[in-house]
Amino acid sequence: MAANGKRIAGFALKSRLPSMYVRRDFVDAGGLLSYGADVADSYRRVAYFVDRILKGAKPADLPVEQPTKFELVINLKTAKQIALTIPPELLARATKLIK
Repeated sequence: MAANGKRIAGFALKSRLPSMYVRRDFVDAGGLLSYGADVADSYRRVAYFVDRILKGAKPADLPVEQPTKFELVINLKTAKQIALTIPPELLARATKLIK
C-alpha cells in the first residue's frame, strides 16, 4: 500500500470519499486524515534498542514496547475539496493541519 499511497489517496479524493489512514504520508499525498504512532518517535526508540544491543544487551532481555506518542494529521485542503466540515473539537486535537 505504501508504494501506491498517492494513487490510493487520489482515488479517494476523486470519489469524494473521506479517508483515514494509519500513516501520515498518505495524508501528505492528499488523503483526508491519519491517526497513528509518531513514526519519528518510534525510530528514536529503535535507535535506543540498537544502542543497547550493540553495547552487549541480549535482545531477549529487552522489554517489548508499544508506541506512547501518537499523531493526528488532517488535510484541510482535501476536506475542502470533498466539501467536508471538520468539527472544531477535532481540529483542536490535531497534531498537524495541512492547509
